Amino acid sequence: MSVITTASLFAFSLVAGAVVLGEPAVADLDCVIMNENLDRPSPLDSVSFDVQGHAVKVCYGRPSAKGRTMIGGEAVPYGKLWRTGANEPTMIHTSTALNVAGVEIEPGSYSFYTVPGEDGWEVVLNRSITQWGHEGSYTEEVKAQEVGRGNVRSERMDNHVETFTMRTESSGAGVTLLLEWEHTRVMVPIKVK
Repeated sequence: MSVITTASLFAFSLVAGAVVLGEPAVADLDCVIMNENLDRPSPLDSVSFDVQGHAVKVCYGRPSAKGRTMIGGEAVPYGKLWRTGANEPTMIHTSTALNVAGVEIEPGSYSFYTVPGEDGWEVVLNRSITQWGHEGSYTEEVKAQEVGRGNVRSERMDNHVETFTMRTESSGAGVTLLLEWEHTRVMVPIKVK
């Protein structure tokens, strides 16, 4: 292992720990649980991946359709802000500067909202990570901390995905974060800034 001088260290805080940049990818970025006593009908899950050797983790709640129309329905209407999951807002933790759907973010933790559409979705990245995920908690004070918004593609899938799922696929020099639920797949490109 190479020697790293104090001057070359750049650390940033995550809610439950710290990651030192310049080191190999850290696979253990912790998810934030705002209320451990909450009875969760939608379980907390995460997807961890590397982007050019840098650790990234997305934490989210996984609601199920249970016979309901969710995307484009009453629960997740088109054109309205959505926490992109259930319970806490979906969060992205990164050990390096990233470009997420055209929005540049620095190392750290961000809430990850979306605005679903019939033909494409809007991704909203925000520095605020302490609010409850429900859209009603997206106050003017929270909105003022937005880093940016980017537009991404969506497509219809033939198969039905009962429980909201996030996974990744390699995509050139980066990855594509796939959001899949019911008959909808949303593709969010992520690459090192």
